[in-house]
Amino acid sequence: MRPVHQWVWSDVDRRLRKLLTFADVETDGGRDIVRAAEVTPDPLLRRLYLEHAIDELRHGVMFRERGAALFRARPSRGAVLFSGNPLPGGHGLDDLTIKGEPDYRLLAFLHVAEKAAAGRFEIYREVVDDDPATRAIFDEILRDEVFHMNYTYTQLARIRPQGYRRQVWQARASRLWKRYLRLAIVVASAISGMVLTLMYFVVLAPFAVLAKRAARREPGGWTPIAPPGSNSSTSLY
Repeated sequence: MRPVHQWVWSDVDRRLRKLLTFADVETDGGRDIVRAAEVTPDPLLRRLYLEHAIDELRHGVMFRERGAALFRARPSRGAVLFSGNPLPGGHGLDDLTIKGEPDYRLLAFLHVAEKAAAGRFEIYREVVDDDPATRAIFDEILRDEVFHMNYTYTQLARIRPQGYRRQVWQARASRLWKRYLRLAIVVASAISGMVLTLMYFVVLAPFAVLAKRAARREPGGWTPIAPPGSNSSTSLY
């Protein structure tokens, strides 16, 4: 996947769109984790959740400010056509569900998401060597991601000592399943578009030709109607 990432980040417009997408994901994730801090009964987790949320919101600001700087500096103002992001490129915290979720399940989800994000951000940092400012942002965020990844695993083992590994595997499987569903939707949409296009040319086109031929055989103008053979004695006309 590294060549794909290099291609995505090599273009200024795609780089801009990725940064703004990351800003939205980080900000939304921070809000969700604030909600988790509000509902957890564990005082230690509440403090850690709040620190985590502050980091996520700060990351959103950093990505947004860098995206705005790239927007001001880019030479053209053409439309950005492709974000290079058919699947989540940040944490995937858009999948985060707070209501009704116990802390151990939330911690497992956060651990898997932060670990995946740390791996991707490591690659992103390497492919933006030509952009020191963006690379510095990834350097700083990576340090936070490592802390988030470690604290979530430690706290998961604390509150779920007997089954914390199973919770991590379940969170990873759920994440993969949701990604598969996203990919399946994209593929199904593309296939349905191709099928409808083929139907238009293969099925509807012959009917259109036959309809034109039938129209040419029809006489022009009004068609006279023969009068009835006899008038009814009860008719008014």
